[in-house]
Amino acid sequence: DIGDIIRGRDLLLGGPNQEKKLLENKLKHYFQKIYDKLVQTARDHYNDTSGNYYQLRNDWWDANRQQVWNAMICGVEENAKYFRESSSDKGGTYKNCRCASGNVLTNFDYVPQYLR
Repeated sequence: DIGDIIRGRDLLLGGPNQEKKLLENKLKHYFQKIYDKLVQTARDHYNDTSGNYYQLRNDWWDANRQQVWNAMICGVEENAKYFRESSSDKGGTYKNCRCASGNVLTNFDYVPQYLR
């Protein structure tokens, strides 16, 4: 959901509309600051007259999601369970929101929010 929020794709169901607007306005402000610091060729690429910077937000998330996921799960307790354990013998059991290989599970970013 954090990736969806960053990219402006969150369904934002429930909750006060004022909070949604405040969050979206803050994100627009932050990405405006990022946009303002880009070199001219990048500014031309990400030019967004609506002020939403959806393409910039999407590319930023693609470039930074691994670090965001790592930051989110860094302090997770050893026995925390995010997913049910796998019964397969392929070693695919999840632990601390990681695959058995130790990689953080960022693949959920690609599943549309309404299907999760």
